[in-house]
Amino acid sequence: MARKGAKSRTRITGLRSKTTRARARVSRIREPRADLKKKLAEALEQQTATSEVLRVISRSSGALEPAFKTVLENAVRVCGAKFGNLWLRDGDNFRIASTHGAPSAYRDFLRREPVVRADPQLTMGQVAQSKQVVQVPDITAISNHGSEMRLATIKLAGARTLIGVPLLKDDAVIGVLGIYRQEVRPFTDKQIELVQNFASQAVIAIENTRLLNELRESLQQQTATSEVLQVISSSPGELQPVFDAMLERATRVCEANFGILFRFEHGTARLVAMVGVPQAYVDFAQREGPKVNEHKPSSPLRTHGYSTSCVSAPTI
Repeated sequence: MARKGAKSRTRITGLRSKTTRARARVSRIREPRADLKKKLAEALEQQTATSEVLRVISRSSGALEPAFKTVLENAVRVCGAKFGNLWLRDGDNFRIASTHGAPSAYRDFLRREPVVRADPQLTMGQVAQSKQVVQVPDITAISNHGSEMRLATIKLAGARTLIGVPLLKDDAVIGVLGIYRQEVRPFTDKQIELVQNFASQAVIAIENTRLLNELRESLQQQTATSEVLQVISSSPGELQPVFDAMLERATRVCEANFGILFRFEHGTARLVAMVGVPQAYVDFAQREGPKVNEHKPSSPLRTHGYSTSCVSAPTI
């Protein structure tokens, strides 16, 4: 009986050990599966964000604001940040182009002060100089807070941790993508890589807009030239329709407010066409006569405060 009891206890102990080992194996299996599930969810979120940005870029038709807002919204979300800014390079300065998630007081400040100098003491200046990502673990720990922009970012936006990511085109910094947290929590390498990807997409949007605008300008110029040639061919021996058509197309293509065309004859510039000219000058021209001596140091346009570009044509 004693031996039988001992054997039973041994079997029970063995069963318990096997059960414990089985549970441990199941736990080890579950943990990688849970980790894999989490990684798959993160990858899906990142791919979805990237697809969304590219979809907006493809539909923007040359409008940058929708693309910028989508870039910022997705960058802030996937990084678990609070808000983001997108700045575009303007010579030695940066101009705010878009913002997302920032407190209203900070947004009001950006509307009042949209330009910041590329100071090497500031994150944007450091990004512009190094062409690399710059992370500031705690902006409030910087002894010299520096510019009014940095103070506003601290006091009005409550920013603590931030990263500045360059927008690079042909190895030139054309802008900076800034992502901010309101607590001290550095961004991971993976998160920085994601923001770099969003910055690249912003550059794609900018380049697409530039190419589209160039295409539109070229098409406008070709269309304007074709229209003028049609007027010339349909108005044999008549100059006024040709002058009017040339000036109207030139003013439109140049996106000017108004245009004036003079014809030079015997040392005198004779006004032959006007498009969109303010009524005050029209009245002046009618009162004073449409001729201007080309040798005089001043002209009626200057004396009436109008600074214009005049389209001159050779005598036909």
